[in-house]
Amino acid sequence: MELKDYGNKSTVTRIILMGFGDLQHLQIPLFLFFLAVYIVTLLGNLILIVLVVTDQHLHTPMYFFLGNLSSLEICYSSTIVPRLLNTLVTDDETVSLSSCLVQYFFFAFLLATESHLLSVMSYDRYVAICKPLHYATLMSSSIRIRLATIAWINGLTTSVILQFFISQLVFCGPNEIDHYLCDIDPLIKLSCSDTSQVELATVILGFIFTMPPLFLTLASYTSILSTIFRIPSSTGRRKAFSTCSSHLIMVSSFYLSMMIVYMLPKNEDMRRINKSLSLLYTVLPPLVNPFIYSLRNQDVKEVLFRKLVTFSTIQIFPAKVCSVRQK
Repeated sequence: MELKDYGNKSTVTRIILMGFGDLQHLQIPLFLFFLAVYIVTLLGNLILIVLVVTDQHLHTPMYFFLGNLSSLEICYSSTIVPRLLNTLVTDDETVSLSSCLVQYFFFAFLLATESHLLSVMSYDRYVAICKPLHYATLMSSSIRIRLATIAWINGLTTSVILQFFISQLVFCGPNEIDHYLCDIDPLIKLSCSDTSQVELATVILGFIFTMPPLFLTLASYTSILSTIFRIPSSTGRRKAFSTCSSHLIMVSSFYLSMMIVYMLPKNEDMRRINKSLSLLYTVLPPLVNPFIYSLRNQDVKEVLFRKLVTFSTIQIFPAKVCSVRQK
């Protein structure tokens, strides 16, 4: 452990990020699993971004927010998974304290932003389904840009405030974090200074920046489901309910796991559980969100099919296409 003198104490400069080190016999299977998850996450979100940007039919408020979400998911997953993969394949569990703090800054920023983006997207679906005649007005270009900007600013504000409190701490050991990422609770355990302010700030910010988006999301989906149940066609009800229920399940697991990890009292048993629960809001959402929110959508599938057909035609008959364009 590398230490620096700090008065009568020594400060940690290197941290051992243990990850899943307690599962030595599963290191290779875990590496292959998380590698596959990361590749699928990148491909799914990149495909959605390309489709939203390049196809005029997807230049709507819903896909504008989905494009924001996919961009966030790529950054979010890339903040966590590459370091985890490196640990699993090389057994190099050591990371500098500054790198750990940087990872936490971006992790907190993107996590808080996703929480707000999900609530904005639920509000967008509420307006589209429950107030269709006012949708164009309530989701105009300026309003949707403003809503997305507020979500990103709120996420950044949360992270900056937490980083300010963390910067006041003195870290003097132990230097082991029993987690696969640098999160607030494991970092607090490394501190030998008073952590009461950081812990209080975590609870308050968790409440302020998590509960209102959660309540807005639940209220939106409650109204949506109420409207769906009034649809005369049983086929239409089933289709709409199937889509909304999958959205609601993912959003609920995201918020619930976050609240358990950050807002419930901490003890050793809870810390072990929290490492597993954190997968529900770190690794899982970037993987499944593009499929749940978009790639199951008929509009997206039609656009993707057209793009694939166009690409295949150009690859198979390049000379013919070129000659036609010249004429």
